[in-house]
Amino acid sequence: MESSKMGNYFEDFIVGDMIKHSLSKTIFESDNNFFSLITMNHHPVHTNIDYCKTEKYRKPLVVGTLVFSLAVGITVPDISGKAIANLMYETIDHLAPVFINDTIYVKTKILEKRVSKSNPSQGIVYIESIAYNQNDIDVLRFKRKVLVKLREKYDR
Repeated sequence: MESSKMGNYFEDFIVGDMIKHSLSKTIFESDNNFFSLITMNHHPVHTNIDYCKTEKYRKPLVVGTLVFSLAVGITVPDISGKAIANLMYETIDHLAPVFINDTIYVKTKILEKRVSKSNPSQGIVYIESIAYNQNDIDVLRFKRKVLVKLREKYDR
């Protein structure tokens, strides 16, 4: 049996490739409630069914930063498992609402990559990830740069 891999080396990333990540997560009411509590986001649109009945969607919305955190986590086995650091996140766009019992999937496009100028044993990979739900509706999009190990320097 072959063990599962955690992440990819810089050389494995091909500009233009789209990765459809194999992990996914259904967001349960308990996930949303717990995340609201630990992040101190007590807005009733996330936690109060009665309040939500008077709002646009008539039901609680999942906290946007929970969706973002899940999307990043779903990408770890393919994108950042061998990362040294996530260098930056940019253009985090919430595209559609997420509700309790929605399932989140993620796909990532490799936009650019280059060897680090300050440390040639590392490379910077620039990606765009899109989270979508069980109905193939895009719900979140973000770009980030990840500092990744080069195989030839680490795989001995």
